[in-house]
Amino acid sequence: MNPNHLRIITQQTGLQTNQVLSVAKLLEKGATIPFIARYRKERTGSMDEVQLMDVKNQIQKLNDLDKRKATILKAIEEQGKLTDNLKKIIEGTFDATALEDIYLPYKKKRKTRASVAREKGLEPLAKKIFQEQGGDPDDWAATFLNEEVESPAEALQGARDIIAEWINEDQKVRNKVRQVFQRQAVIKSKVARGKDEAGAKYRDYFDFSEPLSKCPSHRLLAMRRGEEEGFLRVSIQPDSEEVLYQMEQLLLKADNKATDQLVEAMEDSYKRLLEPSIETEFRNLAKEKADAEAIDVFTTNLRQLLLAAPLGQRRVVGIDPGYRTGCKVVVIDQNGDLLENTTIFPHPPQSRSREALQTIQHLVHKYRAEALAIGNGTAGRETLSLFRDANLEGQPQLFLVNESGASIYSASEVAREEFPDHDVTVRGAVSIGRRLMDPLAELVKIDPKSIGVGQYQHDVNQTRLKESLQGVVESCVNTVGINLNTASKHLLTYVSGLGPTLAQNIVDYRSEQGQFSSRKELLKVPRMGAKAFEQSAGFLRVREGKHTLDNTAVHPERYQLVETMAKDLGVSLEELIASKDLRGQIKLDRYITEEVGRPTLLDILQELEKPGLDPRGEAQAFEFAKEVSKMEDLQVGMVLPGIVTNITNFGAFVDVGVKQDGLVHISQLADRFVKNPMDVVQLQQKVKVRVVDVDLSRKRIQLSMKNV
Repeated sequence: MNPNHLRIITQQTGLQTNQVLSVAKLLEKGATIPFIARYRKERTGSMDEVQLMDVKNQIQKLNDLDKRKATILKAIEEQGKLTDNLKKIIEGTFDATALEDIYLPYKKKRKTRASVAREKGLEPLAKKIFQEQGGDPDDWAATFLNEEVESPAEALQGARDIIAEWINEDQKVRNKVRQVFQRQAVIKSKVARGKDEAGAKYRDYFDFSEPLSKCPSHRLLAMRRGEEEGFLRVSIQPDSEEVLYQMEQLLLKADNKATDQLVEAMEDSYKRLLEPSIETEFRNLAKEKADAEAIDVFTTNLRQLLLAAPLGQRRVVGIDPGYRTGCKVVVIDQNGDLLENTTIFPHPPQSRSREALQTIQHLVHKYRAEALAIGNGTAGRETLSLFRDANLEGQPQLFLVNESGASIYSASEVAREEFPDHDVTVRGAVSIGRRLMDPLAELVKIDPKSIGVGQYQHDVNQTRLKESLQGVVESCVNTVGINLNTASKHLLTYVSGLGPTLAQNIVDYRSEQGQFSSRKELLKVPRMGAKAFEQSAGFLRVREGKHTLDNTAVHPERYQLVETMAKDLGVSLEELIASKDLRGQIKLDRYITEEVGRPTLLDILQELEKPGLDPRGEAQAFEFAKEVSKMEDLQVGMVLPGIVTNITNFGAFVDVGVKQDGLVHISQLADRFVKNPMDVVQLQQKVKVRVVDVDLSRKRIQLSMKNV
């Protein structure tokens, strides 16, 4: 690893040198973040996934910077201007902005006012003015007249153009201007001419300003969206007088007629070159910061949604409710396979509720269904009420399931591949049923942006968003552990060390050879090499496999260690797992080696205590208030049960069962100051809220959790 990179990363992260080096070496050898976090704690000092990802990103950032340096060095060398000192300065620069400032004077430019002036031979005049030499610039200018320069005024203008470019390319000046922007920049937005009515949704930003440093991410992204749609004009600027004053302190050394020309060139440089350039820089920096905050909100929400408690492997009736086209009904078995599908019409205009009840009763009886999963969209509450009041055989649990993105899945290539003989309505109902059984396994098939959690996800940097979401999905899949014999290709794709090809090969092997009897059998899968097996095996579970530890998070590389523990106690592996007293007799220090330390040994003991336990818990049924089903039923002051459906920087959205989520503003989340809504609420959390305001015309509900 580059020693400079190592030094920078340790300084920025506060990690030890050996930690960063270990992570870099593991990554170079193809280890994944989940694998390193779970199975190489001794090598990294028990770094978590966030720390590991930070190191990985910084390594990539510095490698990219090195590539940029190489490009710049080559470009300057081709111009014949690369000195040993300049090369040393460039190679010793590790700030991207500073690097571009150094390169700016050497950057190939289109024809500029300064380049035209140089072609006219006015650079010597510019130097005299810039040095603020004594004398009269008008007299100097008169000596530069020729066929292309017809007057002293024209000569002075050309000289000022050259000086303006010099000032713009001066690193000290640029940094001084940046400092003023940093301290004083104000973001302003105004309505675009003639767009008052068309851009009404941006009315809050028609005449808006606030310090850029205090502008929250959701506001900045909203203004940028309004600007991109042509409804707003947005600017980021500090007090220009302060900027010019600071520039004067750097540039002016005298007080004469040449100084007057220099001041004029300086003001032109700022307005024409520096201000637009630094404003663009700060726009990009503000956007990056806003993106990072929005992506952080989105990834946190997504993690909570993916790790929502599953119902587990049960037989489920999935229902996608509707009015005119009816409710699509499917029955799926404990493995998520479709057994039967039909359509019922319990709601207007058909209103065949008796027939619908009989159909559901028949399906529940025929397949011994243990739960009904009802989509929470159109007619969801009405469908839930209908079957909640029915006396269904076996009293299956009733769940209202968030169906965001189900329509995206049902029309996707993934759904067509799974159910080529069924239409989108059947696929959607299956997705709703499967979401109840295992939210993680089903939601990985849908583009996370379509799941409906987060803020401004379509406005942020899409590459960074995709990378972050991919990391969250991988983390969640590997945190939970995957059933090797039931997991879909799409779920297996996210397992550490696999990917699409190996995931497909596992599914094909399972179809041809039957279910896996052990983790070791994975090595028979085509293209499953030792490295892929090492990275993936610990995250794959084999229920009731040949080896007891195949259904735990204990890695196969540590099976012999656990067997030795049992042997030393004179018991079988099964007896060790079954007895807490026996596990309490294990002296961990006896098993510490160079490769295996206390963190790994503690992880092993934790797994032996609850082998195969799903860390997500189990889904619990929830009921909305029976007296409300539409916005018109809401009254100010009502206290209602609800479910948190989305969390943003400015508050949380809560579903109280009226088809329109209400907002609990951050100021209304608790009886104390709240800096981050996620400190108070989590996605899918069951809460009680009080109705503060109902705006039927704008379809807005204001809620509060204070004093509830």
